[in-house]
Amino acid sequence: MYNLTMTLSIAQALRVDYSPCIAFVGAGGKTTAMFQLARQLTPPVIVTATSHLGVWQLGLADQHITAATPEPIEKLEYGSSAITLVTGEIDGDRTKPIDDELMLWLHQYCSDHSIPLLIEADGAKQKPLKAWAEHEPPIPSFVKQVVQVVGLSGLGKPLTEDVVHRSERFAGITGLETGNTITADALAKVLTSKQAGLKNIPSEARRTVLLNQADTPDQQSAAKGLAQSLLPFYQTVVISSLNEHMIHAVHEPVAGIILAAGGSSRFGKAKQLLDWHGQPFVHAVAKTALMSGLAPIVMITGSDAQAVESAVHDIHIEIAFNRDWKSGQGTSIKEGITSLLGKWVGGAIFLLADQPQVTSSVLRALMEKHAEGLFPIVAPMVMDQRANPVLFDRCTFNDLLNIEGDVGGRAIFHKHRVEYVPWNDDRLLLDVDTPEMYQRLISDDTL
Repeated sequence: MYNLTMTLSIAQALRVDYSPCIAFVGAGGKTTAMFQLARQLTPPVIVTATSHLGVWQLGLADQHITAATPEPIEKLEYGSSAITLVTGEIDGDRTKPIDDELMLWLHQYCSDHSIPLLIEADGAKQKPLKAWAEHEPPIPSFVKQVVQVVGLSGLGKPLTEDVVHRSERFAGITGLETGNTITADALAKVLTSKQAGLKNIPSEARRTVLLNQADTPDQQSAAKGLAQSLLPFYQTVVISSLNEHMIHAVHEPVAGIILAAGGSSRFGKAKQLLDWHGQPFVHAVAKTALMSGLAPIVMITGSDAQAVESAVHDIHIEIAFNRDWKSGQGTSIKEGITSLLGKWVGGAIFLLADQPQVTSSVLRALMEKHAEGLFPIVAPMVMDQRANPVLFDRCTFNDLLNIEGDVGGRAIFHKHRVEYVPWNDDRLLLDVDTPEMYQRLISDDTL
């Protein structure tokens, strides 16, 4: 299903920063995900658990220490040991978790020394799916990201304890009975329940779902459908086959920023309010953005601000007024990116108010291409010409905030990789700078 031109690592897919503090919960590849990530981070890396680990997991680290106090950790000599696993004492075929006091100390120690800290925060007895007991999952309040791992091999299987750890709780949440087929809808209910998938996640932690074991086209298709129902509850949905070290897609909210602040000096009147099939240009653009699933949608106003805002009064979007709109499009781009600060989005598509002919299809195509590789910039290519609209990944936001003058996002194209989506619609090359261009646009649309 996914034809990648760039293979993402799990560290890239999770958008891991310099010294992360991440908890892994769920089933279907949790330990694999955690140690694959650990191998991709700059050493040293410390891995620990708030739950029992199987003794077999000890060999996944470069060294293992049991600790009841900070002293053994303070004496560590990392050297060539990239990954250190810290647990409580070994009890038969599993290890005990470290206690809360030591966990708090370990967090502070890692923070002070800029050491990544990865925490396994529940168990699943190697089943692909699970639900949670009253005491689960024990996620520390200080973690910055929680990765909820799901094994898609459980889809289509009967609801039994062989497939689902704590199957009776899974049944209670989904309404399924023992032996019923586990559906994607049932799995979505579990993952979006405050008594299950969302349980005990700290309010400030970034929420990620890792839909693992997407090893067949059918599983990948199911995962793609699941992603859309999960995104209102999670900031990121990753589709993966970790046994093959493959990230298929990363789905995140993509914002829509409508640039509607210009003075239309060449045209002679406000282009934003021109008629397009009985509605103002800006209304058509905002409606298309909404239908495409962009969120949030922010309209940047400037000239004729009151009239432009009134034209979209019936559409639920945000309005940001650009006081410096006379200085050119660059200021509106800055205003748009500034409006997204503090919100989690994977990127933003800039839409021009004088391009009402842009369709939902091309917007969705840009988002799909971005999801395949988290490319910094994604643009349509029409007849060997770059066209609008353009999607910018969040990694470009700082550069967009620093552009100067009356220039658009093209000012940073030389700094980032640009991925193109071939598109057979030359209307994307049209914008309305003059009355003649407006007449051409209207004429072309009636053909």
